[in-house]
Amino acid sequence: MKFLDLCKVYIRSGAGGGGCVSFRREKYIEYGGPDGGDGGSGGSVWAEAVDGLNTLIDFRYQQHFFAKNGQPGMGKQRTGKDGDDIILRVPVGTEILDEDQETVLADMTELGQRVELARGGNGGWGNLHFKSATNQAPRRANPGQEGVDRTLWLRLKLIADVGLLGLPNAGKSTFLAATSNARPKIADYPFTTLHPNLGVVGVDNTEFVVADIPGLIEGASEGRGLGDLFLGHVERCAVLLHLIDGTSNTIAEDYQTIINELEAYGGELADKPRITVLNKIDALDEDDRVTAREELEKACGGEVMMMSGVAREGVTEVLRALRGQIDDDRLRFRSEDEEEAPWQP
Repeated sequence: MKFLDLCKVYIRSGAGGGGCVSFRREKYIEYGGPDGGDGGSGGSVWAEAVDGLNTLIDFRYQQHFFAKNGQPGMGKQRTGKDGDDIILRVPVGTEILDEDQETVLADMTELGQRVELARGGNGGWGNLHFKSATNQAPRRANPGQEGVDRTLWLRLKLIADVGLLGLPNAGKSTFLAATSNARPKIADYPFTTLHPNLGVVGVDNTEFVVADIPGLIEGASEGRGLGDLFLGHVERCAVLLHLIDGTSNTIAEDYQTIINELEAYGGELADKPRITVLNKIDALDEDDRVTAREELEKACGGEVMMMSGVAREGVTEVLRALRGQIDDDRLRFRSEDEEEAPWQP
């Protein structure tokens, strides 16, 4: 299944049905009077956050969503049928933007959340509403209200607790594969990861969600490489895990490159809690480990953890450090009776 996190949709609510001009005509009834019914209301367009989706790929193949119109009123005081609503089922974490791609109309952050995007038109009144003592045979009825046409953008920001940051080939996908059942593509060339991946990680009977995004390079905020388009997927994270390749000859520069891109992206992303980890230490001897760690600590001005995703060295300590930065209400606590069984299809 392809990953799609930005798409354009066209919606239209249903128009209301027109009111009816009708008079009661029965044998032996001389003064029947008006009996025109009202028109039905048009259908509305709704958005609903549903479970089981993590991409907007469905909207690649269908961009137009038009609700049904209301039926016109009929004689014998019969009201027209209301038009059926139409529902856009989107993943949790979807932002609904106006046509300018800046105005946020709704942020679907909770499962089952529903938002009305376009209200259907009201049905028109039949001539039954216009009778009076001085106008006993009204020959007028209201037309139905028109529907609403809108062009909207859907932008998906994945719901995750931890976001992985780093240059290409920093070991982000390897870490995700080593700690979860996710199977991202891993290779020895840059930009192996082309779209975000999610994995559920467990430590100390708790589980949380980790998001792996494509690597950033210098100038990503200006569109170089894959750009910073995917940084939106880690905006909702509680903590960021910054991985630095321990085998690089420019460890301090690599660290500063990512920090510069976070600051250029703007928002609160640069101010989020961040854990810095020196990765791939399995390829370093003891002296190189000490030298690389001191260089990185001097660059970041704080504590640096050490880890090897391939050798699983230091992985548990990093997971516990991440667990300490996540609020309990975002975690899933596993019961003691729940056994860890291998995943099977």
